[in-house]
Amino acid sequence: MTKTAFLLCTALAALPLAAQAERGADGDLRIHYWQVATHLNPYLSGIAKEVEAASLVLEPLARFDEKGALVPWLAESIPTVENGGLAADMRKITWKLREGLLWSDGSAVTAEDAVFTWGYCTHPNAGCAALAMFDGVTDVVAVDDRTIEISFAEPKPYPYVPFVSSTAPILQAAQFKDCTGERMAQCTEQNFRPIGTGPYKVDEFLTNDIAVYSINPHFRFADKPHFANVSIKGGGDPAGAARAVLETGEVDYAWNLQIAPDVLAAMAGRGIGDPVVDYGAAVEFLFFNLTNPDPALGEARSTVQGGDHPILGDIRVRQALSMAIDRTELAEVLYGDLGRPTCNVVPAPELYASTTTAGCEVADPAGAMALLDEAGWTDTDGDGIRDKDGRKLSLSFTTSTNSVRQDTQMLIQQWWSQIGVQTELRNVAASVYFGGDVGNPDTRQKFFADVQMYTDNSKGQDPEAFLARWTCKGIPSPANQWQGSNVQRFCDPAFDALSDQFRSAASLEDRGRISKEMNDLLVNSQSIAPLIHRGNVSGKAKTLAGNRMNSWDSQIWNIMDWHRAK
Repeated sequence: MTKTAFLLCTALAALPLAAQAERGADGDLRIHYWQVATHLNPYLSGIAKEVEAASLVLEPLARFDEKGALVPWLAESIPTVENGGLAADMRKITWKLREGLLWSDGSAVTAEDAVFTWGYCTHPNAGCAALAMFDGVTDVVAVDDRTIEISFAEPKPYPYVPFVSSTAPILQAAQFKDCTGERMAQCTEQNFRPIGTGPYKVDEFLTNDIAVYSINPHFRFADKPHFANVSIKGGGDPAGAARAVLETGEVDYAWNLQIAPDVLAAMAGRGIGDPVVDYGAAVEFLFFNLTNPDPALGEARSTVQGGDHPILGDIRVRQALSMAIDRTELAEVLYGDLGRPTCNVVPAPELYASTTTAGCEVADPAGAMALLDEAGWTDTDGDGIRDKDGRKLSLSFTTSTNSVRQDTQMLIQQWWSQIGVQTELRNVAASVYFGGDVGNPDTRQKFFADVQMYTDNSKGQDPEAFLARWTCKGIPSPANQWQGSNVQRFCDPAFDALSDQFRSAASLEDRGRISKEMNDLLVNSQSIAPLIHRGNVSGKAKTLAGNRMNSWDSQIWNIMDWHRAK
């Protein structure tokens, strides 16, 4: 495929504009996210519960549709070499804002807001969760009120990352001007009630509880949105959320129904709602802490400065733990048709999915025990738990509260017990575990445990920005307010060099090759263990129409088109 064809694989077609009803005519829309949002600023967490709750209000230049294709959003069109928006040397991309865009307070949206947002996220003391989205950007300039020029340090054949997708929207400079650097997380009013360009504005926000929205009177489409008010209620668990949409009809849409497939099918049999399923690139991962989580280390706990993990610092131990897990059984027992065993960090699209990691789907407990023997971990006292130099092979394993995840923990605990590993299981409420509170010890970024588990995935079909999360600079620490998605504290100059190459790779062939090399290097580090390639499963009321399930961006990306079925 030529470079031109590659660039044109991003869809240039605008979203359908046909109205289903008059603006606000369909009344109230009730949404349930059992993982509760702690704020409405995607730059503070990068986690779906905040990113998606904010996506009703805050918008990017472009988004990915349900097929993973790029569609213009605040921008008039997708810049390409052919239309003059992308420089021939690939070092500069120029976006043009739609004409007449207004913030929900009635003020004009300008290119200066994008310039501000770039500086806001890349401020050295900010700890911005979306920092990888601006990798390689050297400057963002407002050419005029509607023209945004982004410059890159090197040729950028895939330049559709900064200000693209729900994870990197444009903020209003006037609202956030006093919230830069270390003040980023301290601006409660701004982070709870951002002023946006989306179909809705925030009326009320209660952290870890509910967000209530009404129509943005200055939204650019006069006939949209169709619902007058939206509430996103949090709390509970996936089973409760599934009951609310599939059995009792209390809500119109319920997100992330990670429950046993037979239970889901039984609920759907009531005829009140339907599961909606889509496969993207979501993977349920195990992460092994490469640093020491000992509380005695104080502020150095679970940081690079605190030293290597006393057990998991040995790659043989990490590999043994991964080998002992029967991914095929996990998929069959706990996911059914909604999950497939995988060994890849990037399982899709096929262009980017490695084939060299295949084989880990089947457990190898004998091989795992041999590796532990080689590493010097043996059962010297006959109690069934291996030990070495007076230390037991005992690990703490944390994840979010969720019945499927707790069942997964118990199965893994059982498999690890069979190879002589003792495991202490713990689960944390999702609103806390996936929260961005720098003072909370139980967040995934703090990782004050030995092993943890959750799902992550890339936005859009190109995994450049997703894989860049595991560069050395992506490691959370007190210095960056515990932001960053490199939670296992993996750092390899070879991986960073591949990430640099990925940014400048022009052909699809090269991009696919580099992605696979990065995937393999990361998997072979044994710091991360992919388990299940998950189908994204949510639920909708039979009376809800217009929603298009999206695994590549926010699930509620096209909420302006949602309406009551007639």
